[in-house]
Amino acid sequence: MFLDYFALGVLVFMVLTLFYGIIAIHDIPHLIAKKRNHPHQDAIHVAGWVSLFTLHAIWPFLFIWATIYREDRGWGIQSDGKLQSQKEANAEVATLQARVQELEEQLKLQTREPA
Repeated sequence: MFLDYFALGVLVFMVLTLFYGIIAIHDIPHLIAKKRNHPHQDAIHVAGWVSLFTLHAIWPFLFIWATIYREDRGWGIQSDGKLQSQKEANAEVATLQARVQELEEQLKLQTREPA
C-alpha cells in the first residue's frame, strides 16, 4: 500500500517538474529580450506562449530573434565602418542626382533653342 502512494507521489512530482521545466524553457527568449532591451520584447513573449501550442516548433526562431538585437549596436548587421561608407555613398548619390538634374535642365535648354 505504501509503495502505491509513493509511486503516485513520484508521478505527481515528475509531472509538475516537467510542466515547470517546459514553462521555464519557453520563457528564455523573452528573458534575453528583456535583458537586451529588445524593441519587440512583448511580441517575443506572446510568441513564446504561442510556441507552447506548437510544441515549441517556433522556439528556435524566437531565440534567434531575441539574441540578434543588442542595445549598444542595434541589430548587429552593420559595423561602424559600413555605416561610414553608407554615409559617403548617400552623399555621392545626392551629388549624382544633382548632376543629373543639371544635365536634364541643360538638355531642355538645348532642345528649346532651335525652335
